Amino acid sequence: MWLFTRYGFFSIACADNADGLPDPQNLMIRARCEGHLRHLQKRFPGIGSAEIMQLPERDYRYRIIVPKDAWVQVIDELAREQEWSNFKDEVARFQGPAGRGYVSALHRVWEVMYRFQATESK
Repeated sequence: MWLFTRYGFFSIACADNADGLPDPQNLMIRARCEGHLRHLQKRFPGIGSAEIMQLPERDYRYRIIVPKDAWVQVIDELAREQEWSNFKDEVARFQGPAGRGYVSALHRVWEVMYRFQATESK
């Protein structure tokens, strides 16, 4: 699952068991920017103690491992704090100048998905 939030962009997948198979009880919350994970942990103390791992050789350099139940609470709270009508504007307001790169990336994602919509409508 990909999740774009005002705190940052995350890719969520099952963590791996020791045998290499997916562990459906624990999730990897992966990010391309360490600051995005820090924003998330600051806002959601239930995942705040998870160690941020840095793996430079992986496609998502930063990740935390959290119990699925803790992540479900984060998702619930994310939905409950929704109070804006324009996501990109909210991210720009929330992140300020430090989030310029993320906001720019969001505009590019919007454009890609807009083009996808246009091709699917035909």
